[in-house]
Amino acid sequence: MTLVLRARGVTKSFRNGETLTEVLTGVDLDLEAGELVALLGASGSGKSTLLSILGLLLTPTHGTIEIAGERVDALPDKARAAFRSRRLGFVFQAHHLLPDFSALENVAFPAAAPAGGISSAIRARASDLLTRVGLADRSDFRSTRLSGGQKQRVAIARALINEPVLVLADEPTGNLDRQSAQQVLGLMREMNRQNGVTFLICTHDEHVAAECSRRILLEDGRIESDTAVGS
Repeated sequence: MTLVLRARGVTKSFRNGETLTEVLTGVDLDLEAGELVALLGASGSGKSTLLSILGLLLTPTHGTIEIAGERVDALPDKARAAFRSRRLGFVFQAHHLLPDFSALENVAFPAAAPAGGISSAIRARASDLLTRVGLADRSDFRSTRLSGGQKQRVAIARALINEPVLVLADEPTGNLDRQSAQQVLGLMREMNRQNGVTFLICTHDEHVAAECSRRILLEDGRIESDTAVGS
């Protein structure tokens, strides 16, 4: 199997005046291509911090991170942003769609922004992704006209527009009712199986974790357990 992510000795500390708080205290993690992985842990265990570091939104205090074979933890800001846009996808609990943009424009945005506009090729890919997430008939709708579940499906399509090697999802079903949550989870599982995209899903929901092929439990900033589901 191809290794998509390799993290070694990742720590993260935050200072507030005289107080130094260690949130992550030495995380080693490998993710292989095509995995669907749940990251679990109680509030304050460091899940969101780890996800932000792996997504190059935060820099680790110590440790190394390689994504798709490239060392990324020490990249300068501009290079980090470019790598993040090109190689990673994100799905958040709050979908963060642009309210004045259509569903298609929201999906296209990560590819269109660096390109200076929505080319015909980008538009075609965005349209195809909306079709695959079941929203072909909503492509021209502003995001404010979509339901919560529909917004998350748009967010998943947006995360895939640049064909990332890794999608990081932070509580992607947290704001949804059970039926919408199941639809969104099923969609991520389908994209994982059909496209071979690696997903790391931060969640507190055991129903979500049960649908993943692997579950990682984070406690007090360390990985307490890492098991295949069903083992």
